[in-house]
Amino acid sequence: MNRQAQAAVLFLTGGAILHAALTDLYLRYVKAGLQPLLVAAGVVLIATAVATVWYERQAARMSDGDDTVADAPARTDAPARTDALAGTDAPDQVGALAKVDAPADPHEHAHTDADADTHPHAHAHHEPRISWLLVLPLLALILVAPPALGSYSAMRTGTALQKQPWGFEDLPAGETVRLNLVDYAGRAAYDHGRSLDHRHIKIAGLLALDRDGTPYLVRMALSCCAADAQPVKIGLTGRIPPVLRPDSWLEVTGTYTAKQTKDPVNDGIIPFLDVTEVKPVKAPRDPYDESWNG
Repeated sequence: MNRQAQAAVLFLTGGAILHAALTDLYLRYVKAGLQPLLVAAGVVLIATAVATVWYERQAARMSDGDDTVADAPARTDAPARTDALAGTDAPDQVGALAKVDAPADPHEHAHTDADADTHPHAHAHHEPRISWLLVLPLLALILVAPPALGSYSAMRTGTALQKQPWGFEDLPAGETVRLNLVDYAGRAAYDHGRSLDHRHIKIAGLLALDRDGTPYLVRMALSCCAADAQPVKIGLTGRIPPVLRPDSWLEVTGTYTAKQTKDPVNDGIIPFLDVTEVKPVKAPRDPYDESWNG
């Protein structure tokens, strides 16, 4: 991989990162708050690629200029000096001068470091071919748009609801209140539903089923990126539709119930919601719940 190829890879990588950062694609990899850093990274990579190409062109022009000077015919004044000495009685000086001006035997030319500096193209060093493997992540970024983590990952990862929050804000007035899934799970697990009694709760989330067919509503919570995503789960009981499709997004209306269970993966608390109404909804723009603070 030469410098031009390296610059091309840098440029394409920066362009792919910018494309992902300026669309909703980046939300499948990192949380929304990291968008400015992705934009900056893409700009830096593109600028580096342009600078590499400019530097290589400047180096090529300088090399061409040096070659032109080196190939110019060398002027010699040996005949003039020989003629000047021809009328003298110093044959030894004439012979010495002839030896100095005589061309060297090409077979006796010794390779020196100066030759390497004069002819930089004579010993070009190529980068290892394994560096082409750097293109694979680029192709994956350009050609593959991975879906957001779904029910399969959620049911094989322990719940992120592991520690009690510092406190809970007051809920808005009204008989029905829309809550974040993480907020409801925390209130139901650690506040024992004190702020949820006699209220109808609306929650949206991803549907997941365990091995026994028990339905759960899930949101994947990020600390930084999709690699550290953990699910927050609430179990569903009550008026459950007879046909459930995993990975579908639902808006569930229900009331608080004291029923809880333990997550079989990490023994975390999974609270339940007593369902009164279920309707399918469109997947949100951000499939991960960024209100979770770990």
